[in-house]
Amino acid sequence: MKKSIAVLMALIMLFAFSACGKDAAETPDVKGEGVMTYAEYIAAPLDSEVVVETYVQAKQSWWEDKATVYSQDKDGAYFLYNMSCSQDDYAKLTQGTKIKVTGFKAEWAGEIEIIDATFEILEGNYVAPAFDITAILGTEDLINHQNKFVTFKGMTVESIKDADGNDVAFLYNWDGSGTDGDDLYFNASVNGNPYLFTVESYLCDNTTAVYSAVKNLKIGDKIDMEGFLYWYEGVNPHIISVTPAQ
Repeated sequence: MKKSIAVLMALIMLFAFSACGKDAAETPDVKGEGVMTYAEYIAAPLDSEVVVETYVQAKQSWWEDKATVYSQDKDGAYFLYNMSCSQDDYAKLTQGTKIKVTGFKAEWAGEIEIIDATFEILEGNYVAPAFDITAILGTEDLINHQNKFVTFKGMTVESIKDADGNDVAFLYNWDGSGTDGDDLYFNASVNGNPYLFTVESYLCDNTTAVYSAVKNLKIGDKIDMEGFLYWYEGVNPHIISVTPAQ
């Protein structure tokens, strides 16, 4: 009898801990008063004022008290373009930092972003896991994940034409007109369908591992990638990691 009770109690505790773990993993991202949910942000018209709470995932650049930041909450992502930010505050925007952003929803070449924004740092931290986007490349669902931190699995490096019409593995600038230190462009495919990828030099300059990795790519290489699902006249992922396919 005692043994049965002990087993029963152990099972009860196991289920209790499992429930706690599940609740912790699925804790909703509760917003402050007057703050939009991601769904409300998406539904807001262009040029309207928006107020969101989000978490810094990466910083692209700072210049003359303006910061460009990739950010995300548990429901979606926000690209913060030229947000008002002192250099001291820019240093505080480490990965995972929670911020409240007030600005205006805008669109540029298909990219939905927040412009003319100000922010304040809040208590809280969240680093988004990479969402595997590979299976929905080329589908209408892709736009629903715009600006998220994503991963691409088992891609094949395809040729891209340089300024002289030669097949190469990557270009400096979209047309091959650049030099070391400029943006990198390259093609990679899945299921025979090629897509264009970018290493944005403001985000990952020529001293970074990903910049070197792309410069060493060969046509036919199998790779995995991570980056942000940016948009420019269609999907234009900004890649921050390239590794051999696992």
